[in-house]
Amino acid sequence: MDTTILKVIVIDDDLKFHETYALYFSTYREYHLAGIYRTVEDALEDFEMVRPDVVLTEITFSGLSGIEGLIEFQKLENSAMVIMVTYEDDFNGIKNAFKFGAEGYLTKPISKKALRHALNGIKHEGAAISNDIAKKIISMYRRKTYESFSERENQIIEYLGQGATYKAIADKLFVTTSTINFHIQNIYIKLNVNSKSEALKKIREMDAA
Repeated sequence: MDTTILKVIVIDDDLKFHETYALYFSTYREYHLAGIYRTVEDALEDFEMVRPDVVLTEITFSGLSGIEGLIEFQKLENSAMVIMVTYEDDFNGIKNAFKFGAEGYLTKPISKKALRHALNGIKHEGAAISNDIAKKIISMYRRKTYESFSERENQIIEYLGQGATYKAIADKLFVTTSTINFHIQNIYIKLNVNSKSEALKKIREMDAA
């Protein structure tokens, strides 16, 4: 059984959360709160002295952002595992966090149980993610289908949403560009639009409904 105690630092400019984190960590046996900071700059200044195993950081700050801090943490010899924390579940923010090396992404408010679960995930599995974020990612990648369109039209709509050209779609589906154009004209008729931009706008409205 792994009894290693991990050192954690927290970066959050909201003082009310400092007390909450301190309370949470006072109940954890496996995790030691080695410091709480209001800015990324302050955390970086103490980083080599504290040598944390895990950094729990907000994303938005007035100075260096959490993402910029993440990049700086990755440069250090004693790099720590980083969990990003935010009120936002913006998909681009999630992608950027993992793109630049984050091991976890949580949304506020975080319960004591949820934080401990995330820290356990980092410690034992090397990753942690909130349930709501997991659902967000799944929904973004799950293929959407629309009842009013054929299977082929749904395939084309998916590729159009990804920014693919008619030729690229034709290559992917192993058909001619004239075939793609035929299907797209049918899609326009069903949507009652006259252009790709109008079609994509209408499809976004359908998704939001």
